[in-house]
Amino acid sequence: MTPGAPSAKILVVDDEPDLEALITQKFRRQIRQGLVTFLFAHDGQEALDRLAESRDVDLVVSDINMPRMDGLTLLAKLQELAERPSIIIVSAYGDMANIRTAMNRGAFDFLTKPIDFADLETTIERTLRHVEDLREGRRRQSLAERAHASLARYFSPNLAERLAGDASGLELGGHRRDVASLFTDIAGFTSLVESLDPAQLAEILNGYFAEMTDVVFAHEGTVAKIVGDALHVLFGAPGDQPDHAARAVACALALDEAAESFRNRWRERGIEIGVTRIGVHAGPAIVGNFGGGRYFDYTAYGDTINTAARLENANKAFGTRICVSDAVVIRAGQFRGRPLGDLLLRGKQTALRAYEPLTEAAYGDALLAQYQDAYAKLDTGEAGALAAFAALVGLRPDDGVAAFHLKRLLNGGSGSRVEVR
Repeated sequence: MTPGAPSAKILVVDDEPDLEALITQKFRRQIRQGLVTFLFAHDGQEALDRLAESRDVDLVVSDINMPRMDGLTLLAKLQELAERPSIIIVSAYGDMANIRTAMNRGAFDFLTKPIDFADLETTIERTLRHVEDLREGRRRQSLAERAHASLARYFSPNLAERLAGDASGLELGGHRRDVASLFTDIAGFTSLVESLDPAQLAEILNGYFAEMTDVVFAHEGTVAKIVGDALHVLFGAPGDQPDHAARAVACALALDEAAESFRNRWRERGIEIGVTRIGVHAGPAIVGNFGGGRYFDYTAYGDTINTAARLENANKAFGTRICVSDAVVIRAGQFRGRPLGDLLLRGKQTALRAYEPLTEAAYGDALLAQYQDAYAKLDTGEAGALAAFAALVGLRPDDGVAAFHLKRLLNGGSGSRVEVR
C-alpha cells in the first residue's frame, strides 16, 4: 500500500465486534489517501454475499472460527469462484492444525491472534503484490490472446503464436529483406459480380478466401493483403524462411489446385467462376508495418512486389494460371516446370524470363521434354520451331502456352521475347 499504487479492496471476515473499528483506525491514513478500501463481514455466509455484490475484491482476510460458516468452509467456497481473491487466514496460535489445512486448501498466508497490526500491514502489502503479479499475468495473457486472434487472420497459426508472444517484430516501420511475393486474381470476377446478388457473392468470396488462406497458412505464408478478389502473400516475412522461394512455388501449385476444385463445385451449381491467375517473384523488398496509431498495414513495397503483380497479369498473354520469374526458379532449387518467354515489362530495360511450374500429373515427362525442345528452337531462332510447336499442339490441343507460341510464329513473330504492359 505505497503511494502511487492502484487502490486495493480488502474484505475482512471476523465475528469480533470491535475489529472493524480497530482496522479502520489503524489504516485511516491509507484509507484517506485512497490506497485501500475495507469491507467487513461477520461470518463466511455474509462474506459470500458481500463478494457477490463486490466482484472486484482483491484480498480476503478471514478468521477460521466463526458462526454459521467457518473460515475453512469459506475458503473451500472461494476456490470454486472463477475470479477468486487471494486469502489470508487468521486464527489462534494454538490452532496450527487448522491453519495448515487452510494453507493446503489455497490460502496465501496466515496470521495469528492477537493480531499484530504492523505484521498485518506487512502481510497485506506482500499479498497485494502477489495479487498485482497475478493481474499482470492475466493482462498479458489476455493481450496475447487478442493479439493471436488478430494475427491469425494474416499469419500461419504457429507464426501468429510466436508473434503474439513477442510482437516487437510488428512495430511500426519497415526493413529490407529477401522475400517471395505471390499475387492471385480471379479472371473476369468484376463482370461476375454484376450478375450476383449480395448474399451469393458473400458466400463465394468467403468460401474462396477461407480455402485459399488455409492453403497459404499450410505453407506458412503471410497474407499481406486481400483486395476485392485478389490475394497478396509473402514468404520470408516477418520471420526468416531460407526456403521462401520453394515455399512460394509449392503454395502456388496448391492454390491452383484448390481454386480449380472451388470453380468446379460452383460450376455444378450453375455459376462459372474465372480461373485464378497466380504470379510469383523473389527478391529484396521493404517489409513492415505502415500506418498510424489507429491503423496499421503489414505489407511490402518495392520492385519485387510490383513484378510479382505483373507476372500474375502475364498469365493472360500465355494462357497459363501460374507464372513465376527466373529469380524464383533459381532460388527454389529443384524446380519442375517450363519456360514461357522473356517478358519485357513496361519501364524495364532488360527482359525477365518467366516459367510455369508443373506437376507430374498435369504434364508428363515426355510432353515436357518435347516442349523444352520446341522452346529451345524458338529461343535460338531455329526454323524448326514452328513445326515443333505445331506438333505439340496436335498432341495436346489444350496446351495454351504451345498454342500461344504457335500463333506468334504463324503471325511472323520470332524468338521468345514477349512484351507485357
